[in-house]
Amino acid sequence: MQVDLNLLMALDALLEEGSVAGAAARLHVTAPAMSRSLGRIRKATGDQILVRTGRSMVPTPRALAMRAQVHTLVQQAHDLLSAQQELDLAALDRVFTVRWHDALTAACGTALITAVHRQAPGVRLRLSAEPGTDDAELRRGEVDLESSSGAPTLPDIRHRLVGSDRLVVAVRPGHPLTEDPLSIERYAAAEHLTVSRRGNLRDPIDDALTTRGLQRRVVAAGPTAAFALQLARDTDLVVTLPDAVTRAAREQLGLATLPPPLPLPEVPLYLLWHQRYDDDRAHAWLRDLAAETVQALFAPPTASQQPLLNRTGQ
Repeated sequence: MQVDLNLLMALDALLEEGSVAGAAARLHVTAPAMSRSLGRIRKATGDQILVRTGRSMVPTPRALAMRAQVHTLVQQAHDLLSAQQELDLAALDRVFTVRWHDALTAACGTALITAVHRQAPGVRLRLSAEPGTDDAELRRGEVDLESSSGAPTLPDIRHRLVGSDRLVVAVRPGHPLTEDPLSIERYAAAEHLTVSRRGNLRDPIDDALTTRGLQRRVVAAGPTAAFALQLARDTDLVVTLPDAVTRAAREQLGLATLPPPLPLPEVPLYLLWHQRYDDDRAHAWLRDLAAETVQALFAPPTASQQPLLNRTGQ
């Protein structure tokens, strides 16, 4: 049996107005057209819906029983098909999956969770593992927001540049490289550790050294920045990695930080999402909040950080 959903609007108007003329005026149709709709409703429901009593019409018991449900259905359909309403963060109930680089999660995860919970207590965050090699999860809707050091190439993946991080050299306290100003030759001669989820033993730093006729010795690749920093603290290995996203972790481990002895390109930081969320107000709120949280990393250092920066020459 086919159901004409337009009859729901007519039924709602008839039950609210209690007359054919009133319902017709409400929906901007003629009285004869509304009478025909009432006839179709009666046929579909097997009930009179409205019956005449003197000069007025009164609803039947079944009409009274369905009145609230009909009104709710019409309102839900209106909300579904109308433009998005203002976002009510206090009432928002949603789960977002955020997949960031491990260093970014360590640096900003607490601040993001705190900010989200403060503004929208019903929202839950799922912080997942480091980004993979493609954007399949974004396209399938399994990931809402992702971090990347490169802009996406696919047209349906949106991006926002939220910062650009410089590279610094991290070593254990008392490391030989801290004894004198760091030269490019001493830097290249040291034993190095790369950070690569895929285990790459070479990165753009090696290309920069090659153009100067130098080659460094990379003895290991660590899967995460946290592991690399821990290894740098416990050995003489040298790790070169982004400054802002690892600053708190380096300070907690008591590592010494040195400026690289050669110019290196800064590392851009992008937030990525699928185009299906462009007009999603809740997702836009999360994007803005995440961008604000990440950008706080790139704020000028506080007074308490300044002595450390002066000692390490940054």
